[in-house]
Amino acid sequence: LRRTGGVYVGVGPEQNFTYIAAMKPAMVFIVDVRRGNLHLHLMYKALFELSSDRADFVGRLFAKKRPEGIGPKSSALEIFNAYSEVPTSEALYKENLKAIQDHLVKKRGLELSADDIKGIEYVAYSFYWFGPGIHYSSSGGRGGRSMPTYFDLMVTDDGAGKNRSYLSTEENFLVLKTLHSRNLFVPVVGNFGGPKALRAVGKYLRDQGATVGAYYLSNVEQY
Repeated sequence: LRRTGGVYVGVGPEQNFTYIAAMKPAMVFIVDVRRGNLHLHLMYKALFELSSDRADFVGRLFAKKRPEGIGPKSSALEIFNAYSEVPTSEALYKENLKAIQDHLVKKRGLELSADDIKGIEYVAYSFYWFGPGIHYSSSGGRGGRSMPTYFDLMVTDDGAGKNRSYLSTEENFLVLKTLHSRNLFVPVVGNFGGPKALRAVGKYLRDQGATVGAYYLSNVEQY
């Protein structure tokens, strides 16, 4: 990519993170009609802000105790391989879930409904239960046999020997952590084809004198 900066507008879950790490935008809006996508990104917000580095982040995401020997200079493959030797901990999952909820509600002051709290718990539990092997259809969707796992997406290179995932380097991870820490990663529940959500984002950006540098639409045009 030649162009970086600007504002990133996307849809959907984690694939945005890798695109964001490459583009290094000044601000991010993720517009998705599914409220569950908001719950996922709120969970991630807490994890990015609570984690000291990628290894810490992976441990919190999958409820595993951090093994020795991995750190900021470790590759994504080294980090995930090290965690593959560590059992998942239900006690750690419950501890992490409470930390996520407390961070969002008490520290960040988000007024989350009881349904939102349950939604965040559902997402966190899915990562705890399925682990790094989680994929598109783990929770009941179609087409799972042809879908890559979370592990695959984080450790696979681009065909030229370079891993570009958001967990490939500490620099990539810090792009996301910094955006979240500064409240510049904003999930929006709205319809890309509707009359309100994108126009509201556009008005805010015009008022700030900002410019959209990239759209990521996924397959939203099908809907």
